[in-house]
Order: sequence, then C-alpha cells, then structure tokens
Amino acid sequence: MNHLVIATSNPGKVIEIRSGLGEIGGWSLTALPAGIPDIEETGETFLENAELKARHYSKYVEDLTLADDSGLCVDALGGRPGVHSARYEKDPAARIERLLGELKSVPHVNRTATFYCAVALARRGDIVWTVQCDVHGWIGVESIGTEGFGYDPVFILPELNRTMAQLTTGEKNRLSARGKALAEVRKYLTS
Repeated sequence: MNHLVIATSNPGKVIEIRSGLGEIGGWSLTALPAGIPDIEETGETFLENAELKARHYSKYVEDLTLADDSGLCVDALGGRPGVHSARYEKDPAARIERLLGELKSVPHVNRTATFYCAVALARRGDIVWTVQCDVHGWIGVESIGTEGFGYDPVFILPELNRTMAQLTTGEKNRLSARGKALAEVRKYLTS
C-alpha cells in the first residue's frame, strides 16, 4: 500500500482534499504527523508556495507528500489578496470583511475574481509532479452559505449563481479550483 501525506494543518483543507481524492486503489491518505515545523510561505506564486511546502514537509516523512497553495485574486484589487489570501487578515471572518469593505464601491460588473490552486507532490525533498487549476467568478456583496471555508461564502459561480459555500461537497469537488487540481492528482496517482 502506498501512502500519500496531506501536508497541511488546515482542517478544512484536509477534509476537502480527502473528499476530493476519494478512495484511490493502492493508496492510503494520511495526515501530516504532529511536531513537524512549519515553513514560511515566501513564494511569489501559488505554485512556488506549493512546491516550497511539498519539498519541506516531504523531508520529514518517508511517503509521497501532497502540498497545495490556493487563493483568491480579485481583478478590481490588482490581484489581491493573491498569495496572501490566508494571511490577509487574522481570521476568515475578518478576511471576508476586509475584502467586502475594499469592494464596497466597486460595481458588480467589475467584481470579477479567480480562485487558483496549485498542487505539488514531493518525495524526500524533490518535486515529482505539479498541477495548477483555476475557476472564475465574481465577489458578492455579502456572505451566503455555510459550506466550505475561507472566501467560499462570497465567491459566486456565474453559471450557478450560487456561492461556493452553497455547493454540496460533490459540486465543489467538481467545480472548484482545488477540486479540479485533485482530479488531476487522482489521474496521476492511478496512471
């Protein structure tokens, strides 16, 4: 049995990655062991940060390690929060409040945004495979929905006219940037 270590301490992300990958024949998914030191995300792109984390955490485990970096880029804000999405404010509610405040006077037509996700697989400090995916939408004027995490309650998918936080797990796994990237990981692991 092969083991894939999910290199994150974010419980929402662990749940989403496990759900997105599902059962993969010949593979077991394991959480990052406790006690491994964190690494600062200093990359300028989502892929650089995913690779940085994958390399770092894979040095502490024997198994293939999956790390991702994802975030929201809002066109009217020059791409912010971007790679700083998780550090834009102290907690998810404050991040959403800041984002909505910065977009308060921006008309609907200019509230376009993109969720990006980069995934890197590494073994013993070496990157073995990467993928990047995205999904386009727009930012609403208030939080709607209770599923998901992060910016999901304000990111609206135009084709559904619903926020990511209003989607079922299955819908999110199919439509989100992370879901698309994990589908590619699944293909890679089963090829």
